[in-house]
Amino acid sequence: MAPSFAAAQSEADRAFGSNEVYLEKAITNPRHIEIQVLADEHGNCVHLGERECSVQRRHQKVLEESPSPFVNTDMRKRMGEIAVKAAKAVGYTNAGTIEFLADADRKFYFLEMNTRLQVEHPVTELVYGLDLAQLQIRIAGGEKLPFSQAEVHPRGHAIECRVYAEDENYFPSPGQITVLSEPAGPGIRLDSGICGGWNVPVAYDPLLAKLIGYGDTREQAIHRLRRAVDEYFIGGIKSNLPLFRRILSDLAFVAGETDTGYLERLSQAGAPGPGGDQEIAAIAAAIFASLGTHKNKDTPQTKAQSGWKRAARTESLQ
Repeated sequence: MAPSFAAAQSEADRAFGSNEVYLEKAITNPRHIEIQVLADEHGNCVHLGERECSVQRRHQKVLEESPSPFVNTDMRKRMGEIAVKAAKAVGYTNAGTIEFLADADRKFYFLEMNTRLQVEHPVTELVYGLDLAQLQIRIAGGEKLPFSQAEVHPRGHAIECRVYAEDENYFPSPGQITVLSEPAGPGIRLDSGICGGWNVPVAYDPLLAKLIGYGDTREQAIHRLRRAVDEYFIGGIKSNLPLFRRILSDLAFVAGETDTGYLERLSQAGAPGPGGDQEIAAIAAAIFASLGTHKNKDTPQTKAQSGWKRAARTESLQ
Protein backbone atom coordinates (compact mmCIF):
# COMPACT_ATOMS: atom_id res chain seq x y z
CA MET A 1 0.00 0.00 0.00
CA ALA A 2 2.72 2.48 0.96
CA PRO A 3 4.79 2.29 -2.26
CA SER A 4 1.62 2.33 -4.38
CA PHE A 5 0.45 5.45 -2.57
CA ALA A 6 3.83 7.13 -3.10
CA ALA A 7 3.82 6.19 -6.80
CA ALA A 8 0.34 7.65 -7.26
CA GLN A 9 1.40 10.88 -5.53
CA SER A 10 4.47 11.17 -7.74
CA GLU A 11 2.49 10.63 -10.94
CA ALA A 12 -0.17 13.15 -9.88
CA ASP A 13 2.47 15.73 -9.03
CA ARG A 14 4.20 15.35 -12.40
CA ALA A 15 0.94 15.45 -14.39
CA PHE A 16 -1.06 18.07 -12.49
CA GLY A 17 1.36 19.93 -10.22
CA SER A 18 -0.37 18.52 -7.14
CA ASN A 19 0.30 15.30 -5.25
CA GLU A 20 -3.19 15.07 -3.79
CA VAL A 21 -4.76 11.64 -4.28
CA TYR A 22 -7.98 9.99 -3.15
CA LEU A 23 -9.17 6.46 -2.62
CA GLU A 24 -12.03 4.80 -4.48
CA LYS A 25 -14.08 1.83 -3.39
CA ALA A 26 -13.02 -1.37 -5.15
CA ILE A 27 -15.99 -3.16 -6.72
CA THR A 28 -15.47 -6.78 -7.69
CA ASN A 29 -16.88 -7.78 -11.09
CA PRO A 30 -18.92 -4.58 -11.47
CA ARG A 31 -21.71 -3.96 -13.93
CA HIS A 32 -21.72 -0.72 -15.89
CA ILE A 33 -25.27 0.63 -15.81
CA GLU A 34 -26.40 4.07 -16.92
CA ILE A 35 -29.58 6.09 -16.61
CA GLN A 36 -30.91 8.31 -19.40
CA VAL A 37 -32.27 11.66 -18.22
CA LEU A 38 -34.06 14.54 -19.94
CA ALA A 39 -34.31 17.98 -18.33
CA ASP A 40 -35.88 21.18 -19.65
CA GLU A 41 -35.44 24.86 -18.72
CA HIS A 42 -38.65 24.87 -16.66
CA GLY A 43 -37.45 22.61 -13.85
CA ASN A 44 -38.84 19.37 -15.29
CA CYS A 45 -36.60 16.33 -15.31
CA VAL A 46 -37.39 12.67 -16.02
CA HIS A 47 -35.42 9.46 -16.46
CA LEU A 48 -35.95 6.87 -19.16
CA GLY A 49 -34.82 3.76 -17.36
CA GLU A 50 -31.42 2.14 -17.62
CA ARG A 51 -29.02 0.74 -20.18
CA GLU A 52 -26.75 -2.23 -19.44
CA CYS A 53 -23.29 -1.39 -20.84
CA SER A 54 -21.09 -4.03 -19.22
CA VAL A 55 -19.98 -5.71 -22.47
CA GLN A 56 -16.92 -3.58 -23.23
CA ARG A 57 -13.27 -3.78 -24.23
CA ARG A 58 -10.58 -1.38 -23.06
CA HIS A 59 -13.27 0.49 -21.10
CA GLN A 60 -15.15 1.15 -24.35
CA LYS A 61 -18.68 -0.17 -24.83
CA VAL A 62 -19.32 -2.80 -27.51
CA LEU A 63 -22.87 -3.96 -26.83
CA GLU A 64 -25.63 -2.25 -24.86
CA GLU A 65 -29.17 -3.20 -23.97
CA SER A 66 -32.28 -1.83 -22.31
CA PRO A 67 -33.60 -2.74 -19.86
CA SER A 68 -30.79 -4.43 -17.95
CA PRO A 69 -31.42 -8.12 -17.17
CA PHE A 70 -29.84 -7.45 -13.76
CA VAL A 71 -31.86 -4.44 -12.59
CA ASN A 72 -35.12 -5.13 -10.77
CA THR A 73 -38.05 -2.76 -10.24
CA ASP A 74 -36.82 -1.39 -6.91
CA MET A 75 -33.27 -0.82 -8.15
CA ARG A 76 -34.55 0.91 -11.29
CA LYS A 77 -36.69 3.24 -9.18
CA ARG A 78 -33.82 4.13 -6.85
CA MET A 79 -31.29 4.65 -9.64
CA GLY A 80 -33.74 6.77 -11.61
CA GLU A 81 -34.57 8.97 -8.65
CA ILE A 82 -30.89 9.54 -7.85
CA ALA A 83 -30.07 10.30 -11.49
CA VAL A 84 -32.84 12.92 -11.65
CA LYS A 85 -31.72 14.40 -8.33
CA ALA A 86 -28.13 14.66 -9.62
CA ALA A 87 -29.21 16.41 -12.84
CA LYS A 88 -31.37 18.88 -10.93
CA ALA A 89 -28.61 19.57 -8.39
CA VAL A 90 -26.38 21.06 -11.10
CA GLY A 91 -29.22 22.79 -12.94
CA TYR A 92 -28.71 20.58 -15.99
CA THR A 93 -30.84 20.93 -19.12
CA ASN A 94 -30.81 18.70 -22.23
CA ALA A 95 -30.40 14.95 -22.66
CA GLY A 96 -27.77 13.43 -20.40
CA THR A 97 -26.61 10.17 -18.92
CA ILE A 98 -25.76 9.36 -15.31
CA GLU A 99 -23.42 6.38 -15.18
CA PHE A 100 -23.05 3.95 -12.29
CA LEU A 101 -21.10 0.86 -11.31
CA ALA A 102 -23.15 -1.81 -9.53
CA ASP A 103 -22.02 -4.76 -7.44
CA ALA A 104 -23.53 -8.22 -7.08
CA ASP A 105 -25.74 -7.03 -4.19
CA ARG A 106 -27.34 -4.37 -6.41
CA LYS A 107 -25.57 -1.55 -4.59
CA PHE A 108 -24.59 1.11 -7.08
CA TYR A 109 -22.04 3.91 -7.10
CA PHE A 110 -21.79 7.11 -9.13
CA LEU A 111 -19.21 6.97 -11.91
CA GLU A 112 -19.70 10.06 -14.10
CA MET A 113 -22.20 12.12 -16.05
CA ASN A 114 -22.13 12.41 -19.83
CA THR A 115 -23.68 15.72 -20.86
CA ARG A 116 -24.73 14.61 -24.32
CA LEU A 117 -26.70 12.09 -26.32
CA GLN A 118 -24.74 8.83 -26.38
CA VAL A 119 -24.07 6.28 -29.09
CA GLU A 120 -26.34 3.73 -27.45
CA HIS A 121 -29.41 5.99 -27.28
CA PRO A 122 -31.35 3.91 -29.91
CA VAL A 123 -32.07 1.12 -27.41
CA THR A 124 -33.79 3.65 -25.14
CA GLU A 125 -35.68 5.11 -28.09
CA LEU A 126 -37.06 1.71 -29.08
CA VAL A 127 -38.01 0.65 -25.55
CA TYR A 128 -39.67 3.96 -24.65
CA GLY A 129 -41.02 4.91 -28.09
CA LEU A 130 -39.36 8.34 -28.07
CA ASP A 131 -37.12 10.30 -30.44
CA LEU A 132 -34.37 11.59 -28.16
CA ALA A 133 -32.69 13.72 -30.82
CA GLN A 134 -35.98 15.50 -31.48
CA LEU A 135 -36.54 16.01 -27.76
CA GLN A 136 -33.07 17.58 -27.48
CA ILE A 137 -33.97 20.12 -30.13
CA ARG A 138 -37.29 20.93 -28.48
CA ILE A 139 -35.59 21.42 -25.10
CA ALA A 140 -32.94 23.65 -26.70
CA GLY A 141 -35.79 25.69 -28.18
CA GLY A 142 -37.13 26.41 -24.70
CA GLU A 143 -40.05 23.98 -24.80
CA LYS A 144 -41.30 22.02 -21.83
CA LEU A 145 -41.01 18.25 -21.74
CA PRO A 146 -44.24 16.91 -23.29
CA PHE A 147 -44.65 14.20 -20.62
CA SER A 148 -44.14 13.57 -16.92
CA GLN A 149 -42.36 10.70 -15.19
CA ALA A 150 -45.70 8.99 -14.54
CA GLU A 151 -46.37 8.94 -18.28
CA VAL A 152 -43.11 7.16 -19.16
CA HIS A 153 -43.62 3.43 -19.71
CA PRO A 154 -41.11 0.94 -21.16
CA ARG A 155 -42.11 -1.73 -23.64
CA GLY A 156 -40.07 -4.70 -24.81
CA HIS A 157 -36.31 -5.11 -25.01
CA ALA A 158 -33.61 -3.71 -27.30
CA ILE A 159 -29.95 -4.65 -27.83
CA GLU A 160 -27.38 -2.67 -29.80
CA CYS A 161 -24.19 -3.95 -31.44
CA ARG A 162 -21.54 -1.34 -32.24
CA VAL A 163 -20.10 -2.48 -35.55
CA TYR A 164 -16.41 -1.49 -35.67
CA ALA A 165 -13.76 -1.78 -38.40
CA GLU A 166 -11.31 -3.76 -36.32
CA ASP A 167 -9.80 -7.23 -36.09
CA GLU A 168 -10.10 -9.86 -33.39
CA ASN A 169 -7.46 -8.03 -31.32
CA TYR A 170 -9.43 -4.76 -31.50
CA PHE A 171 -6.87 -3.14 -33.83
CA PRO A 172 -8.21 -0.83 -36.57
CA SER A 173 -8.80 -2.33 -40.01
CA PRO A 174 -8.73 0.47 -42.59
CA GLY A 175 -9.22 -0.13 -46.31
CA GLN A 176 -11.88 -0.27 -49.00
CA ILE A 177 -15.26 -1.87 -48.38
CA THR A 178 -15.52 -4.12 -51.44
CA VAL A 179 -18.85 -5.79 -50.67
CA LEU A 180 -21.61 -4.69 -48.31
CA SER A 181 -24.69 -6.71 -47.45
CA GLU A 182 -26.86 -5.16 -44.73
CA PRO A 183 -29.65 -6.87 -42.79
CA ALA A 184 -33.28 -5.85 -42.50
CA GLY A 185 -36.49 -7.37 -41.21
CA PRO A 186 -38.90 -7.25 -38.26
CA GLY A 187 -37.46 -5.65 -35.14
CA ILE A 188 -34.20 -4.61 -36.82
CA ARG A 189 -32.88 -1.05 -36.94
CA LEU A 190 -29.62 -0.14 -38.65
CA ASP A 191 -28.00 3.28 -38.23
CA SER A 192 -25.26 3.17 -40.86
CA GLY A 193 -22.85 5.64 -42.43
CA ILE A 194 -21.03 3.40 -44.93
CA CYS A 195 -21.48 2.09 -48.45
CA GLY A 196 -19.84 -0.37 -50.81
CA GLY A 197 -16.67 1.09 -52.34
CA TRP A 198 -16.07 3.49 -49.45
CA ASN A 199 -12.55 3.68 -48.04
CA VAL A 200 -12.22 3.44 -44.28
CA PRO A 201 -9.32 5.84 -43.55
CA VAL A 202 -6.49 5.33 -41.11
CA ALA A 203 -7.33 8.41 -39.02
CA TYR A 204 -10.95 7.69 -38.14
CA ASP A 205 -13.42 6.64 -35.54
CA PRO A 206 -13.73 2.86 -36.11
CA LEU A 207 -17.51 2.87 -35.59
CA LEU A 208 -19.15 1.97 -38.91
CA ALA A 209 -22.74 1.33 -37.90
CA LYS A 210 -25.10 0.51 -35.07
CA LEU A 211 -27.19 -2.64 -35.42
CA ILE A 212 -30.14 -2.79 -33.03
CA GLY A 213 -32.53 -5.67 -32.40
CA TYR A 214 -35.89 -5.12 -30.71
CA GLY A 215 -38.42 -7.62 -29.39
CA ASP A 216 -41.26 -8.03 -26.96
CA THR A 217 -38.84 -10.01 -24.77
CA ARG A 218 -35.07 -10.18 -24.39
CA GLU A 219 -35.13 -13.67 -25.89
CA GLN A 220 -36.86 -12.40 -29.01
CA ALA A 221 -34.47 -9.45 -29.32
CA ILE A 222 -31.48 -11.82 -29.14
CA HIS A 223 -33.05 -14.17 -31.69
CA ARG A 224 -33.70 -11.33 -34.16
CA LEU A 225 -30.24 -9.88 -33.65
CA ARG A 226 -28.58 -13.25 -34.26
CA ARG A 227 -30.32 -13.51 -37.62
CA ALA A 228 -29.40 -9.92 -38.52
CA VAL A 229 -25.73 -10.42 -37.62
CA ASP A 230 -25.62 -13.59 -39.72
CA GLU A 231 -27.03 -11.64 -42.69
CA TYR A 232 -24.59 -8.75 -42.21
CA PHE A 233 -21.40 -8.91 -44.30
CA ILE A 234 -18.68 -6.29 -44.80
CA GLY A 235 -16.06 -7.35 -47.34
CA GLY A 236 -12.58 -5.90 -47.92
CA ILE A 237 -11.92 -5.00 -44.29
CA LYS A 238 -12.21 -6.80 -41.00
CA SER A 239 -15.03 -6.08 -38.59
CA ASN A 240 -16.19 -7.27 -35.19
CA LEU A 241 -19.27 -9.06 -36.57
CA PRO A 242 -17.75 -12.49 -35.70
CA LEU A 243 -17.44 -11.29 -32.11
CA PHE A 244 -21.17 -10.51 -31.98
CA ARG A 245 -21.96 -13.98 -33.28
CA ARG A 246 -20.03 -15.40 -30.34
CA ILE A 247 -21.60 -13.07 -27.77
CA LEU A 248 -25.18 -13.64 -28.89
CA SER A 249 -24.70 -17.42 -28.74
CA ASP A 250 -22.78 -17.45 -25.45
CA LEU A 251 -24.72 -19.06 -22.61
CA ALA A 252 -23.52 -16.51 -20.04
CA PHE A 253 -24.73 -13.59 -22.15
CA VAL A 254 -28.04 -15.27 -22.91
CA ALA A 255 -28.51 -15.76 -19.17
CA GLY A 256 -27.73 -12.07 -18.55
CA GLU A 257 -24.59 -12.91 -16.58
CA THR A 258 -22.23 -10.16 -17.70
CA ASP A 259 -19.96 -7.64 -16.03
CA THR A 260 -17.12 -5.40 -17.19
CA GLY A 261 -14.77 -8.42 -17.31
CA TYR A 262 -17.12 -10.54 -19.44
CA LEU A 263 -15.50 -9.85 -22.81
CA GLU A 264 -12.01 -10.61 -21.50
CA ARG A 265 -13.22 -13.97 -20.17
CA LEU A 266 -14.89 -14.71 -23.49
CA SER A 267 -11.62 -13.96 -25.32
CA GLN A 268 -9.64 -16.16 -22.95
CA ALA A 269 -12.02 -19.01 -23.70
CA GLY A 270 -10.58 -19.07 -27.23
CA ALA A 271 -11.99 -17.93 -30.53
CA PRO A 272 -13.72 -20.43 -32.82
CA GLY A 273 -11.89 -21.58 -35.94
CA PRO A 274 -12.36 -19.84 -39.27
CA GLY A 275 -15.28 -20.70 -41.49
CA GLY A 276 -18.39 -22.44 -40.26
CA ASP A 277 -22.00 -22.32 -41.35
CA GLN A 278 -22.57 -18.75 -40.13
CA GLU A 279 -19.64 -17.31 -42.07
CA ILE A 280 -20.56 -19.25 -45.21
CA ALA A 281 -24.15 -18.02 -44.96
CA ALA A 282 -22.99 -14.42 -44.53
CA ILE A 283 -20.70 -14.64 -47.57
CA ALA A 284 -23.44 -16.24 -49.66
CA ALA A 285 -25.90 -13.52 -48.66
CA ALA A 286 -23.37 -10.84 -49.58
CA ILE A 287 -22.74 -12.38 -53.01
CA PHE A 288 -26.45 -12.71 -53.65
CA ALA A 289 -27.05 -9.08 -52.66
CA SER A 290 -24.14 -7.92 -54.80
CA LEU A 291 -25.45 -9.78 -57.87
CA GLY A 292 -28.90 -8.29 -57.33
CA THR A 293 -27.44 -4.79 -57.06
CA HIS A 294 -25.52 -5.12 -60.34
CA LYS A 295 -28.52 -6.58 -62.11
CA ASN A 296 -30.85 -3.78 -61.02
CA LYS A 297 -28.32 -0.98 -60.65
CA ASP A 298 -30.66 1.69 -62.06
CA THR A 299 -33.59 1.09 -59.72
CA PRO A 300 -34.56 3.76 -57.18
CA GLN A 301 -33.99 1.25 -54.38
CA THR A 302 -30.35 0.61 -55.27
CA LYS A 303 -29.73 4.31 -55.79
CA ALA A 304 -31.03 4.96 -52.29
CA GLN A 305 -28.60 2.37 -50.90
CA SER A 306 -25.52 4.32 -52.02
CA GLY A 307 -23.80 7.16 -50.20
CA TRP A 308 -24.20 8.19 -46.58
CA LYS A 309 -27.40 7.20 -44.87
CA ARG A 310 -29.08 6.76 -41.59
CA ALA A 311 -31.34 3.76 -42.10
CA ALA A 312 -33.67 3.51 -39.13
CA ARG A 313 -35.89 0.58 -40.02
CA THR A 314 -38.46 1.05 -37.32
CA GLU A 315 -41.54 0.70 -39.48
CA SER A 316 -41.45 -3.03 -38.81
CA LEU A 317 -42.04 -2.35 -35.13
CA GLN A 318 -45.45 -0.77 -35.69
